[in-house]
Amino acid sequence: MKNFFSLLQVKGYATAYILSIMTVVLFIATPMLQYITSSLRYSVHESSKEESLQVAEAGMYRYKWYLSHQLAGKTAQQTKQFWENECGGNVQKQYAEVEYFDPYGAGIGRYQVEIDCPQEYSTVITVRSSAWTYKNTSLKRTVQARFRKPSWSEYAVLSNVETSFVRFGSDTEVFGPVHANGGVHFDGVAHNTITSSAETYYDSDTDVHAWKDGVWTSWDDEYNSTQNSNVFLGGKEYPLTPPKDFNGVTTDLSVIKEAAVTSGTYFDSTAQGRRIILKTNGTFDMCIVNSYNGSTNAIGNYKRWESNGTCSSCSGQCLRNFSIPQNGAIFVEDNIWLEGAVDGSRVTVAAADMSSSQERSVFVGYGDLRYTNYDGSDVVGVIGEKDVEIIGPSLNVLRVDGAFLAQTGRVGREHYTPAGCNGSCAVSRDTITVYGAIATNLRYGFAWTDGTGYHHRNLYFDNNLLYYPPPYFPVGTDYFIDLWEEI
Repeated sequence: MKNFFSLLQVKGYATAYILSIMTVVLFIATPMLQYITSSLRYSVHESSKEESLQVAEAGMYRYKWYLSHQLAGKTAQQTKQFWENECGGNVQKQYAEVEYFDPYGAGIGRYQVEIDCPQEYSTVITVRSSAWTYKNTSLKRTVQARFRKPSWSEYAVLSNVETSFVRFGSDTEVFGPVHANGGVHFDGVAHNTITSSAETYYDSDTDVHAWKDGVWTSWDDEYNSTQNSNVFLGGKEYPLTPPKDFNGVTTDLSVIKEAAVTSGTYFDSTAQGRRIILKTNGTFDMCIVNSYNGSTNAIGNYKRWESNGTCSSCSGQCLRNFSIPQNGAIFVEDNIWLEGAVDGSRVTVAAADMSSSQERSVFVGYGDLRYTNYDGSDVVGVIGEKDVEIIGPSLNVLRVDGAFLAQTGRVGREHYTPAGCNGSCAVSRDTITVYGAIATNLRYGFAWTDGTGYHHRNLYFDNNLLYYPPPYFPVGTDYFIDLWEEI
């Protein structure tokens, strides 16, 4: 009997010991199990969260693909019609839910795309894509992106000269990006990036003609070896991006002509061209140019609208007033002399002869070309089939606001000589300020190395042109994403 109670006492100790061990194990294991369970739940949550984000991005890129296929090969007018049909006048457009599958064909989740339709003439749309997975349908993530079509008004200066180079003199200051299909010889001050599609170019302006880097300055060689210097304040990049196709602008000119015919602001070839004076009341004055001096590009006299005879000034029977059309297209099948100011108007003025091989130009300089507002509500596009030319008797201090494009020629000022001026203009001028953008096929320039032209050249880029180029101005074919965020 004594042995029996002794055995029970031993077993009691063992049970107590085991219970103690189990209590300790449970005390330690429970938090560990809770931690493991929590980690697993968090991992599943994060996995679903990440998958939801990826599905949302997939929805956004699916819409980008859709736009590329819908708008491929369309003109500016056809693109505008597409958006009118797509949005139907609504501020927003929402698309049905779409199921997203993994590579094996199994459904992962769903996404829904919503867009803010572009404003008139804007190259920008806002796209939102919301998505969730079947693992956790309550966990939704939304990404928002800005889609933008690149425009030819995206640069302070865009230059073709693919087989040559463009030069900026020491008295030139540029506040905006510059790109050339060929080389860039830059001796001024650049506050933004200078880029070139050329790796090297042959510089014929240096004392010793030689091959230079795609972007080069004749100042201290150290400036060429550093990205940032007293010349290239915003840095430089080359070779960069494929060349811009200036030949493709022909298609855009025909679109502008068609739009101008529709709005009643198409003017055929009569005499030597038209003088257009933009006005802040939403109209423009026009006179028919009867004659002009080919050496200075100065107007001689004007032709009457209703009867025979001429006028010495752009007034009276030689002047008519027209409304700036709502579609913003003014097209002259001849040369144009342009000046004036706008207030709340968006307009593109184009000079081209679409029925012959004779190329037309836009002449500027009798007066300033100015905006009243610098918030993007005022925009002037100026397109010359050949040149956008500053006339010989231009203002000594000249300001021109707008986006300027010379398709086959160049934006600039001729090398006017005393003999060519015939006493009516000076060879040199003080300051020209361009606020907007320049796109030039041939080498741009408002000054010459012998002192002819404008001594001071200030080129300011209008950032509003990134998102609101002038009506019917050339733009790229595809949208790209230039801003992304999760909301």
